[in-house]
Amino acid sequence: MQNSRRQFLGRLAKATGLLVAVINFPRVVWASWNASAFSAEDINLAISETYGDMPISDSDAIALKAPSIAENGAVVPISVKTNLPVESISIYVEKNPSPLACKFNIQSRMAADVSARIRMGETSKIIVLAQADGQLYRTTQEVKVTIGGCGG
Repeated sequence: MQNSRRQFLGRLAKATGLLVAVINFPRVVWASWNASAFSAEDINLAISETYGDMPISDSDAIALKAPSIAENGAVVPISVKTNLPVESISIYVEKNPSPLACKFNIQSRMAADVSARIRMGETSKIIVLAQADGQLYRTTQEVKVTIGGCGG
């Protein structure tokens, strides 16, 4: 009988922990959601909502890997790698209805290697901004889309 009580209390503790994790999960994941930046319809507005008026410099220290031709704009794989001590990396698609595709906040402030699958509505320029040492660094690449992904 004691064994059953211990099992019951163990299961109850696990269930309580799981319930607490499920309830707190959305707060943890969406803690730094910047709704105005992600809903901006103009790329310059999206950048200013994300980084304010920080000056932007082009940089070869950011490696953007994206296909030159995307057969399906609904799923375009990209990766960004840099040795800069970055605080964040943002990926914009110039001609999308909402240009800010994703933003990664880097906790370690060290070199970063991130990847994502983004949507592209049409042939457009991908712009990557990396924030490091209080400055913004940029690299770009054009991707030709053969089948639209943002509603096409």
